[in-house]
Amino acid sequence: MPFDSLSDFLHMGGYAFYVWLAYGVTFGSLGILVIQSMGQKRKVLTEIAKKIQREEHLKENRSNK
Repeated sequence: MPFDSLSDFLHMGGYAFYVWLAYGVTFGSLGILVIQSMGQKRKVLTEIAKKIQREEHLKENRSNK
């Protein structure tokens, strides 16, 4: 086993700051990407629903004339 204890694992041979910072930046970036993508998806679906409603409203108005 490369590390003898949990403390050795957390210290990463003196490079803990850089290693854990890299993990933090990576997972933070992925988290932001997921949240942003979900928001964008919600926005697109809302716009599609509004467009469908407008088209249905136009069809109703044309058939009533």
